[in-house]
Amino acid sequence: MSQSYFPLSLSRSMPLPAAEAPEEHSTHSHAEDVKEAYIAKKDRLLNAIDETQVVLSDLRKFNKEEWVVRYPQVLEQPSASGSSTTPRHKAIRRSLSFQDEPSFQADVIVSPSAKGMARSISLASISDVESEETEEPEQEEDEAPTAVDEIPDFNVFRLDLKLGAHGSSSSPAALVSQLEKNSIANLLDERISSSMEHINKLRSRVEDTSSKVLVTGDLNAGKSTFVNALLRREVMPIDQQPCTTAFCEVHDAMAENGGKEEVHILKEGIPYSIIDDSTFTRAGLTDLEDIMSENENVQQVMKVYLKDAREPEQSLLSNGLVDISLIDAPGLNRDIFKTTAVFARQEEIDVIVYVVSAENHFTLSAKEFLTTAAKEKAYIFIVVNKYEGIRDKAKCKRLVLEQIRQLSPRTYEDAEDLVHFVDASAALQNGTPAFEELEESLRSFVLVKRSKSKLMPVSTYLANILSDVDFLVGANAILAQVELDRAKEDLKRARPVLEKMQDCCGSLSNSLENLEEDTTARSQKMTTELLTEALERVGQGKLGADSTQITLPSFPGFMGIWNYAKDVRRALLASLDLAVKLAEDQARTITTDAVNQVSKLADEHLPEGVERSRRVFMPEAMFSARAGAKGLRRKSSRLSSSAVVAGGLHGLGLGLAQRSDMLETTVLDIFDAQYHFHLHFGDGKEDEDASVSALGMFSVGLGALTMVGTKAVGFPAIIEGFIRLSEMLGNESSRKWAAPLIGAAVIGAGAYLVLELPNTIPRTVGRRIKASLVKEGELKGDDASFVSVHSVRVGRETRKVLRLASWDLKERFRTAMEERLREVKGAEDMEHKAKTAVEWFRGVEHKTSEVRVLAGL
Repeated sequence: MSQSYFPLSLSRSMPLPAAEAPEEHSTHSHAEDVKEAYIAKKDRLLNAIDETQVVLSDLRKFNKEEWVVRYPQVLEQPSASGSSTTPRHKAIRRSLSFQDEPSFQADVIVSPSAKGMARSISLASISDVESEETEEPEQEEDEAPTAVDEIPDFNVFRLDLKLGAHGSSSSPAALVSQLEKNSIANLLDERISSSMEHINKLRSRVEDTSSKVLVTGDLNAGKSTFVNALLRREVMPIDQQPCTTAFCEVHDAMAENGGKEEVHILKEGIPYSIIDDSTFTRAGLTDLEDIMSENENVQQVMKVYLKDAREPEQSLLSNGLVDISLIDAPGLNRDIFKTTAVFARQEEIDVIVYVVSAENHFTLSAKEFLTTAAKEKAYIFIVVNKYEGIRDKAKCKRLVLEQIRQLSPRTYEDAEDLVHFVDASAALQNGTPAFEELEESLRSFVLVKRSKSKLMPVSTYLANILSDVDFLVGANAILAQVELDRAKEDLKRARPVLEKMQDCCGSLSNSLENLEEDTTARSQKMTTELLTEALERVGQGKLGADSTQITLPSFPGFMGIWNYAKDVRRALLASLDLAVKLAEDQARTITTDAVNQVSKLADEHLPEGVERSRRVFMPEAMFSARAGAKGLRRKSSRLSSSAVVAGGLHGLGLGLAQRSDMLETTVLDIFDAQYHFHLHFGDGKEDEDASVSALGMFSVGLGALTMVGTKAVGFPAIIEGFIRLSEMLGNESSRKWAAPLIGAAVIGAGAYLVLELPNTIPRTVGRRIKASLVKEGELKGDDASFVSVHSVRVGRETRKVLRLASWDLKERFRTAMEERLREVKGAEDMEHKAKTAVEWFRGVEHKTSEVRVLAGL
C-alpha cells in the first residue's frame, strides 16, 4: 500500500479537535498515533475498495449470466389499528415487492441500524423472526424508541423510474409494469457499472495526497467573494450579476508553478499537463475577468496559480504540508447544464464548501445538491454568507440549522465546526473574528481531520453502496428462496404425475389397440351371424328380418300371379336390406359402448387439469353418406361398377330392393323345373324335407319335356314341345310311354295350379335370390359375398370411429405428458437456478459483512 503524507507538525501549529486532542505530556506521540491511524484506515479503505469492486463485478456477471437481478422496493405496512406508529420492537415489519413485478409481495422484517452508524438493512422472512420479535424485551422508559426515518431504499442504485410529464407519477409501478425484467436488469447493470467507475475515482482520491475543496452554491450567494476572502485578495471577478461561469481551480504558485502567477485555460478533450503547453492556453491574472465575460456560454476549466504571502499557519494554499486547490464553481441554479456539471464534478473532490445566502436560505437546487452530496460526503462545510445584513439573526440561524438537519444530519451533528455564519465582503475588506474562526475550522477540517474530510466520503460511499448491495441481494435472496420453494412444490406435484404417465403410456396404447380390435371383431361377427341367418331365412321363403314395416304379399289369384312373384321378390330383398340396417344398428350400439370405454380410459390415464375431449360421438352419423367432390368421384366410380357396399351403392342409399337386376322377375320364379328335376332325379341334397307332390310330379313332367326339347320352358318352347309331342305320338313305340307321362304332367299341373303355387313362389323366389347373391359373390371372390362385404364394411366403420377416438386420446395424453415433462424440467431448472442464487446471494451478504469489518464501517 502507498503511504499518504500526513502533517505531523500540525499539532504544533494549531490545536487538534477535542476528540483528537493529545495528552499534555505526549503531543508528538499522539500526532504519531493519529498519523498511523490515518494510514491504517487509508489502507483498510483501499482494501475495502478492491473487495467492493470484486463484489460489484461478480454482481454484474451474475446479473447477466445466472440470474436476472430484480429491483426491490419495501413498502410501509400499516398496523391493524390503521395507525403507522413505530412499534416498540427493533425489527420493523414491512412488505417487500419488486418494481418489475408489483404482484409479488412478501412480508419482511427490516432491522434499522444504531444511531450514528451507516445504515444496514437486513431482510428476513416473517416466519423466521416473528418469534424472536415477540420475545424482544421492551425498552426502558427513559430510552428513546428506535425508529426508521424512512422506508428502506437505495442510495446509489436508485433508479429514476417515473412516468408522465415532469415525473408526475410518484409510483414507479406505472412504468415498471410495462418493462420486462431484463430491461430493469440492464438499467441496474448500468448503475452498477457507473458505481464501479466512481469507486475507481475514490481510489484515486484516497491515494492522492492533495485535497480538492469545491466552493459552490446558488447564484449571488457570494462564492467568489468568499474565495477572495480566503485568499485575502481580489482574484475572482465580483459583480452583482452572475460572473463565475467556469470552474476556476486555485493552486499555490510557489509549490506547483515555480512561483509564477498566471492562468492556464485547459483545452477541452486533452489531458492537462503543466509541463506541456499544448494542453492549455496561458493568460494573466488581470485577464481573468475578461476571459469569463467573453466565454460566458462556454464550459471552461481554468487553473489559477497564486502566491499567498501569509505564513503557513494562516494560509490554506501555502500551508507547507498538503497541496490544496480551491475550486470556484458556477452557480447551481444558473442553468441546467452548469448545474449538472457541478453535480458531476463533486464526485472528484474531497471537501464541499457550500455557500448559501442568509437572505434566501436553501433553494430547491441547493436542497437537491446537498441531499445528493450528503449521501457520499457525509460532512459538508457550510458557509452562511451575508449574515451581518440580517436583522433577526437568531431566527435566521435557527431556520438554517433546521434545514441543514434535514439535508445533512452528519453536518448538523458537527454544526459547531462545519456551519459558519459570516459576511465575506466585510472579511475581505477588514477581516472579522467570525471569518477567522471559519478559516481555522476549514484548515482543521481539511488538514487535521483528514479522516473526516478525505477518508470519510469514501467510507460513506462504501457504506451506502454496500447497504444497497445488501438490500438488493437480500431481497433477491428472499425471491430466490420463494422460487426455490415454489419449484420444489411444483416438482412434488408434477414429478409423480409424469412418472405415472410414463409408466402407463404403453398400457394405454395396448388397451386402445385391444379395444379397437375386439370391438371391430365383435361388430363383424354379429353382422356375419345376423346376415347369414337372414339369408337362410330368405332362402326358405321367409323374411330376412321380422318387422311390422315389411310383410309378404297375399296371393291375388291366378290372374295376378306375375305381379305376386314381383312383390314377393321385392319384399324378400327389402327384408335383407332391413337385416343390413339391423346389423348397422347393432354395430352402433357396440361402438357406443367402446367409445364410452375410451372415455373411461381417458379419465383413468389423463391427469387432472387436462381438458377432456369435446368430441361428441353421434352413432347415427355412422354409415352415412359423405359429401364433397372426392366423395362424389368415389360414388360415380362405384355406381358404374355396381358394387354393393353400405347397404347398396355407396352414398346413394340403394340397397338390394332398389337394384334393377335383383328385381327382375322370370317364369322360373313361378315354375322352377330345373330345381325340382335336380331335387328328385339328382342327389337331392338341396332340400331333404321336400315331399313328392303334384307339384313335384308336374315339375318332373315339365322337366322331361324340357329335356326332350332341349329348351327352357317358355312360350316358344311350349309350342315347339307340342309339335314334337305330336311327332312322338305318331310313333308307335313312343306312344307306349308318352301316354302315362302326359297324364302325370297334366295331373301335376292341375294340382300345382290349385294347391301349391301360392305357397311355393316365396320359397322359389327366396331360393333364387340366395342363389343369385351366392353366385355373385363367387364371381367376384370369396370376400365379395353379400355377408362378407357387409361384415367388412361394418367392421371398417367401427374401426374408423374407434381409431379417431383413440387417436384423440393418444394425442391428449402425449400433449399432457410433454407439458408435464416441460413443467418438471422447468421446475428442475428453476430449482437449480434458485438454489444457486440463494447460496450466491447469501455468500455476497457474508462478503459485504467482511468488507464492512475490513473498512471499519
